[in-house]
Amino acid sequence: MEGDAFSAFAITALRLAGHLTAAGDQLAKPAGQTSARWQVLAAARRSDMSVAQIARTLGLARQGVQRLADVLEGEGLIAYADNPQHQRAKLVRLTAEGAARLGVIEIAQAGWADGLGAAFTSAELDAARAVMARVMEMLEGGGAFGS
Repeated sequence: MEGDAFSAFAITALRLAGHLTAAGDQLAKPAGQTSARWQVLAAARRSDMSVAQIARTLGLARQGVQRLADVLEGEGLIAYADNPQHQRAKLVRLTAEGAARLGVIEIAQAGWADGLGAAFTSAELDAARAVMARVMEMLEGGGAFGS
């Protein structure tokens, strides 16, 4: 039954998400960050996104991203800038210190990813990513709840 197989897939994906978050926390720790803060710093590098846009991109609640952004701003890792498209929704910009911290994390992450990635072929990883992307599209489109 496909439902049983999908349920097993979903449970495995949730467990993997937990492991990836824990690994991300360990990778970000030397830079004084967490996985969640790392995600916001990486999104801020684009410098043309508001908190709401970052939240949508990451699939997180806007309020949670706003709290993280405010902490990062207080630590001088991001700065808010005027948004020509919206008077109240400021743009989030990475500061030089934020970029330096992000760089430390990304160097550690690259070595970690290379080590884990070596256990799989590119085709295996591409196939797994494609399945996850299709599931996300279905969930984001609202078409995954039957009729």
